[in-house]
Amino acid sequence: MSQHFIWLVVESEQIEKLGGIMRLHHVQVSMPDGEEDQARLFYGEALGMTEVEKPPSLAVRGGCWFRAFEGTSVVAEIHLGVESGFSPAKKAHPGLVVASTVELEELATKIQSAGFDLSWEERHTFEGYERFHCRDPFNNRVEVLSPLTN
Repeated sequence: MSQHFIWLVVESEQIEKLGGIMRLHHVQVSMPDGEEDQARLFYGEALGMTEVEKPPSLAVRGGCWFRAFEGTSVVAEIHLGVESGFSPAKKAHPGLVVASTVELEELATKIQSAGFDLSWEERHTFEGYERFHCRDPFNNRVEVLSPLTN
């Protein structure tokens, strides 16, 4: 049975710059060996994240990293790491936020057009937000949500 973990990594200098506030650095999602091109199709093309180079000491492990930016600021980062005996996360998932219902629906269309599974079944089950869930090429769950505006 595979274990799925979310790692919080914040360097001490970063915490000092932030005034002692801890922030999420990245979420790690597992993937099978040799499937980086499939990860790029989903996280890069369908979700619209930017692939970033892994540090050389970690690149030999396989996998790939993706970031979302607001201007020059990193606002989300997902690391896909190769896991021996891979098994997809059934419930654990990253939750990504977009600014509006229009953006939420546009992203859903883009993901579905790329051939990935997507469900609106829980669209209105999280107070203050609307959302959908989708599956990456490895069947890991991903949530995308938008705050409701009055």
